[in-house]
Amino acid sequence: MYLTPEIKKDIFKENGKSEFDCGTSECQVALFTYRIQHLTQHLRTNKKDLVTERSLVRLVSKRRRLLHFLKETEIQRYRDVIKKLKIRK
Repeated sequence: MYLTPEIKKDIFKENGKSEFDCGTSECQVALFTYRIQHLTQHLRTNKKDLVTERSLVRLVSKRRRLLHFLKETEIQRYRDVIKKLKIRK
């Protein structure tokens, strides 16, 4: 299993207030980014896996909606997340 509870705690600790802070937008975007990177690696080796490709598209759109929400409500938090996760150029 690629996403263990320890990995989740590390992601939440790095991007949130504590390791149990899993509800903030920054933590959710960081978790989605980790999962997107994993699925992208999987699809590089398994090009015909259409179910995983569909899951990847759904995750990207969820992350995009969360980032749009952050951008509309608090632009500084949005900029910090973008810079920290190196999502946009």
